Amino acid sequence: MFRLSSGYNVTGRTDDSKSGLEPSNQPEQRVRADARRNLDTLLQTAMAVFASAGVDAPVREIAEKAGVGIGTVYRHFPQRSDLVAAVFRREIDACADAAAVLSAKHAPFEALAAWMQRYTAFVAAKRGLAKALHSGDPAFDTLPGYFDQRLRPALRKLLEAATAAGTVRPDVDADELLGAVASLCMSAHNVGSGRAERMVALLVDGLRHGAKSP
Repeated sequence: MFRLSSGYNVTGRTDDSKSGLEPSNQPEQRVRADARRNLDTLLQTAMAVFASAGVDAPVREIAEKAGVGIGTVYRHFPQRSDLVAAVFRREIDACADAAAVLSAKHAPFEALAAWMQRYTAFVAAKRGLAKALHSGDPAFDTLPGYFDQRLRPALRKLLEAATAAGTVRPDVDADELLGAVASLCMSAHNVGSGRAERMVALLVDGLRHGAKSP
């Protein structure tokens, strides 16, 4: 969706073949790393602004809060829809990547339960983008497929690990579970803070029923 530019090329020595030294690319790598961090900060800031003020919030406000020039925003995201789509992809990636992190830190069931709460937070973030995502703009056409590609496999791995450990019943389907969480979050919307999280916790706890320890 976007490309990062290093901004300059790093030149090496004029006689490297004789000295045996290779040109260093560390300065260029640092510039690229800085550019990635700036872009991530921009997307994180945009998500926060969209959540509080809606997707029609002024781009200048996003740029100012992210500490970048408005030209930087438009260089990466010529249209507002490009920015919204990039924000949504970032949220999908963050949620999907959390699965491996949680699996490394917790037992299978605890990792699953923690990830379901992370997914609940993702659904809440998605609600802030709903107006744009359902606008019919072609910039969003690939997002459902990206959702399937990243989130469903992440949940399936967590479920398989918990099932193998005997802490989750074996007939749980990842697609049904994702849909159930979305439905619970929708019903809990505007009811009160923490309501969705409590309902999802009850749902996940119910997955223990019928589990068979190996």
